[in-house]
Amino acid sequence: MGILWIVIIGGVAGIIARLLSSGPNNPSGFILTVVLGIAGSFLATFIGQAIGWYRPDQGAGFIGATVGALIVLFVWNRLVAHRVISDPGAGPRI
Repeated sequence: MGILWIVIIGGVAGIIARLLSSGPNNPSGFILTVVLGIAGSFLATFIGQAIGWYRPDQGAGFIGATVGALIVLFVWNRLVAHRVISDPGAGPRI
């Protein structure tokens, strides 16, 4: 049940982060949206534990996961804008 809960919260956090983020370079699709939310949750947990907001056995909540996903999307957009990584939705270059 724990993995299912992680996927559900990650999916919802990823959807909300994609709605709040501007820019056309958002990773699309259900799986990438869930991965975005889960990565945001891990990022928020890591940062929160590093600065003392969470105990070592505590994870970030829903709002933390959404904020973490927004940070991940911001980094993604910056990397695509500076052409460090290619935009998977742009198609092949000619």
